[in-house]
Amino acid sequence: MARRREEESEGGGHIDRLPEGCISHVLSFTTPRDLCRSALLSATFRSAASVDALWERFLPSDYQSILSQAVDPVRYSSKRELYFRLCDSILIDGGKMSFQLERSTGRKCYMISPRSMRIIWGRHGQYRRWFSLHESRFAEVGELVANCWFEIGGSIGCQLLSPRTTYTAYLVFKLASESNGLDHPPQLASVRLGAYASEIDICLQDDDDSDDDASKEGWQQQRQRRHLRDDGWMEIKLGEFYNDEGNDGDVEIRLMETKALHWKNGLIIQGLEVRPKI
Repeated sequence: MARRREEESEGGGHIDRLPEGCISHVLSFTTPRDLCRSALLSATFRSAASVDALWERFLPSDYQSILSQAVDPVRYSSKRELYFRLCDSILIDGGKMSFQLERSTGRKCYMISPRSMRIIWGRHGQYRRWFSLHESRFAEVGELVANCWFEIGGSIGCQLLSPRTTYTAYLVFKLASESNGLDHPPQLASVRLGAYASEIDICLQDDDDSDDDASKEGWQQQRQRRHLRDDGWMEIKLGEFYNDEGNDGDVEIRLMETKALHWKNGLIIQGLEVRPKI
């Protein structure tokens, strides 16, 4: 009786008496988050939740191909360790893109580097500059120095993304201390995938960044606002799309403001990120 009370106090109970392989099989139908929580129940669950074959089920089916594209070798001693290593971003494709797993679900996230984006002002030195920032994932970031016609974009193949998943596209950026011209009128963001297309108004520069008066109240309530990330960068939502089986071609992401031809400057771009909607 005392032993039974001890087992139940550890969180095991009757289910703890099942074979470890049986527990691992049941856990394979959960999520990585549930798996980590279950490991706290008892020593038996902890052992079952560390099985390599179980963690491999949560890795992308093409993880070996992804690892082969890594700029720096990804070292790991178990599939569990590999899973959490990939929850931190790694550079792939010669540093043109970063990859990581969404920690709670194991679904794929990508960021497209600014050098791989279509930046309409990127070819002319007087309008832009490229430089390094130690807090950036990529070797270089791009800064809009001065331009009237603002247009940037990028694309990513659906086959790279997790199937049957709703994704959100973001611009990841900072503003230089002397940035201006990015508050009004709002920029137009669009996401296109096959026959699907969405457009929303966004504002890269909030009201408190500029000296403009409050004559913009009408569109202020509708626009998409920026948010500060844990890594110190800002992000703003550009749109959503649903990736079915990954056979719909490329997702096209675009951001532009070409109606008001006033000078715009101070936008520092780290990249375009697509990640699962949580």
